[in-house]
Amino acid sequence: MKFTFYGHACFAVEVSGKKLLFDPFITGNELAKNIDINKIEADYILVSHGHGDHVGDLLAIAKNTGATVISNAEITTWVAQQGYEKVHPMNFGAREFDFGKVHYVPAQHSSGLPDGSYGGNPGGFVIRTSEISFYFSGDTCLTMDMQLIPRYAKLDVAIMPVGGNFTMDAEEAVIAADFVQCNKVVGVHFDTFGYIVIDHDKAKATFAAAGKELILPEIGKTITL
Repeated sequence: MKFTFYGHACFAVEVSGKKLLFDPFITGNELAKNIDINKIEADYILVSHGHGDHVGDLLAIAKNTGATVISNAEITTWVAQQGYEKVHPMNFGAREFDFGKVHYVPAQHSSGLPDGSYGGNPGGFVIRTSEISFYFSGDTCLTMDMQLIPRYAKLDVAIMPVGGNFTMDAEEAVIAADFVQCNKVVGVHFDTFGYIVIDHDKAKATFAAAGKELILPEIGKTITL
């Protein structure tokens, strides 16, 4: 699976012949100033929750690509009210798509949309395909619900926040990796602003001491997972 990082918690994957984009927030991120959102391709855009640092470029990229927006019912309703109606509403549960099975799973966070309206329950996604299975936790603290995931999905990689303050930090993410039984973690939601600046070497060492790998991707770079 190809993984491209666009900064903060925004990334894209290419899997099963489809391009999936998650939590598009780019133009508002000074660290991602060299990314041209008009060049981003997507068949689907998956949104974990409604905060501006996760939906900032959602409408622009959706309209540019014609992607289907997958999120909770409150967010997809809001998207449709903004004039973009190619949406697929979900709540916590599972659904088959043409690229694989999507489980929309709980996250412990908050979720208000940029205009102040209610953004529904925050969540994460477990994606199971014929090529790879992965978990994007969304913005969350450490939660016992994570222990349910290995009951139905054997993960190849997990994508988790490691910046702390608003979400898990690296130490908590190690425990989360134990909960989901996955030793390869891609860290997101770090360095974007002062509250979540991290020591990269220390975070990686924390994972290594637990026998796990933490990948801190570079903005604009594509890696194979």
